Amino acid sequence: MNHRRIWQAPTMGLLLAACSFAPHYAPPPLDTGDKFKEAVGGGAGNGGWQAAAPRDAALRGNWWEIYGDATLNDLEERIQVSNQTVIAAEANYRAAQALVRQSQAALFPTLSVDPSVTRSRSSASVLSSSISGTTTGDTTPGTGTGTGTGTSTGTSTGTSTGNSNTSAGGSTAPRTIYALPLEASYQVDLWGSIRNTVAQNRYSAQASAAQLANALLSMQTTLAQDYFQMRIADEERRILDDTLADFQANRRLVQTLFNNGLDSDEDLAQADTQLKTAEAQATDLGITRATYEHAIAVLIGVPPSKFSLPYQRFNQTLPDVPVDGIPADLIERRPDIAAAERQVAAANAAIGVARAAYFPTLTISGSAGYESTALGQLLNWPNRFWSFGPDLAQTLFDGGARIAATARARAEDDAAAANYRQTVLSALQAVEDNLASLRILAQEVDQEHEAAVAAERAVRLSVVRFRNGVDSYVNVITAQNAFLSARQTELQIRLRQLTASINLINNLGGGWSRAQLSQTESRAQNSAPVTGAMVPTEASGQAVPNPPPLPPREIRPEDMLRQDQDALGKP
Repeated sequence: MNHRRIWQAPTMGLLLAACSFAPHYAPPPLDTGDKFKEAVGGGAGNGGWQAAAPRDAALRGNWWEIYGDATLNDLEERIQVSNQTVIAAEANYRAAQALVRQSQAALFPTLSVDPSVTRSRSSASVLSSSISGTTTGDTTPGTGTGTGTGTSTGTSTGTSTGNSNTSAGGSTAPRTIYALPLEASYQVDLWGSIRNTVAQNRYSAQASAAQLANALLSMQTTLAQDYFQMRIADEERRILDDTLADFQANRRLVQTLFNNGLDSDEDLAQADTQLKTAEAQATDLGITRATYEHAIAVLIGVPPSKFSLPYQRFNQTLPDVPVDGIPADLIERRPDIAAAERQVAAANAAIGVARAAYFPTLTISGSAGYESTALGQLLNWPNRFWSFGPDLAQTLFDGGARIAATARARAEDDAAAANYRQTVLSALQAVEDNLASLRILAQEVDQEHEAAVAAERAVRLSVVRFRNGVDSYVNVITAQNAFLSARQTELQIRLRQLTASINLINNLGGGWSRAQLSQTESRAQNSAPVTGAMVPTEASGQAVPNPPPLPPREIRPEDMLRQDQDALGKP
């Protein structure tokens, strides 16, 4: 026996099983630049960002805590367990993981048992045509010899011809066949088709895990933005409430002067117009406030009718967002980039699956069991049967289907690579945009604050000049409207600063890194399926309709009149 050939056979089988026609994978090359262009400077005072050095200043998972708002912290904690978008993303990841396990099953043999009981009757005409019914038999001469006194010799010859349905064992009578077969089948992965399918699904599952992290970050970002927009709406209502007090005081002043014949009815009508217009603006802010509160309720998985947030004075300072590393670090920090890169890897594995279709498939199958016409004798040893053998299948002509499938796989790989590069470029653009916004808005908010201070001084001077009869009331209205507009504009710039800082955190990955991808997968795998929202119980126990009441005004109308009197008394 040739022992060398004995060892060569399994060795060749292992080599064939190790074949894979997927191209060698490497992430698509990128040019991200050496630094962020808009990150001018690098120290404090950059308008909402700072260079993170040392790395301890880098963003962490609970990035919203840098704003120091306890209410926001509580709301953000609810996102992970109650937001329906996050729950759907987690379910999609579990489905992707199940698909990986499903594809891995093809690496193992399949074993099945198929017991059956069959009652059948054969057709007489079929039996008669398949069984020859003519038999001829000749009795050969025979001689018998015995130990006696005589010898007897006889010859007998006979011929018998006839048709019989049972002469060859056939019968038209009904019969029952009991079978207990056990079947096994195994497809040898010669060309890596199964392994590349498993790899493709595994990469897709990793992309789904990154998409889960990205969905969570997106919902957290949206919640923070909605929360601060609601607080800005409250602050704008407070400003309008104080402004209304000023307008009401001025209107009473005009009314007094009109009653004494020192002012015209036109000025009184203009004072009424100004007052009612400001009241309408304050009322309209209730819609904005309610919209953001309802949006927050939906984000944390609570029906809007069961959720409310009371008024809270807006005194939020702009925190510095640590911008650490170089642009290339975004590839490791952003979950959407990680998801796009994993999709490129999955598309690369799909090429191997398409190319493997050019080669034959080898399937090894076998079956064994028992078969009998009597149930009591089914498991008798003589009633056993078995079969075993390989099956090699090769498609000879398919009209170009495999060529088209391979071309499609390569095109999808090119598309995934382009999407990955575009995701990185868009991320770089977003970081640059928000760095520029924070840097420029830091100057703009100071300029607008100075404008508001100047407008406030103009209001006081115009009131004095009106009371002294130097100017008409139109100048007072103009100055007051300019002051209100400047305060509102300054407030909106502060909101833009907060929004840009939140967006910058989102653009930097929110403290997420690719090293946490396995942690995201682990949390999703170990979490129990969520069938509905976890509705938290509010401390108040009952929602308060919008808009909530504001605190008492800081400046009462009487105080405003007293300030006007003091201004009139000054030289």
